[in-house]
Amino acid sequence: MIELGKYAGAVLGAYGLSLALLGGLIWQTLAANARARRDLERQEKHG
Repeated sequence: MIELGKYAGAVLGAYGLSLALLGGLIWQTLAANARARRDLERQEKHG
């Protein structure tokens, strides 16, 4: 691992926060896609 010196906590915290935000955005996108597919299938069945 690279040497981060006295800023290691801040840098690793920033990386962790970034990864958490990206994970949340990916989850939100997948959930919205699944919801849209269900809505589309429901409308296709019921006209």
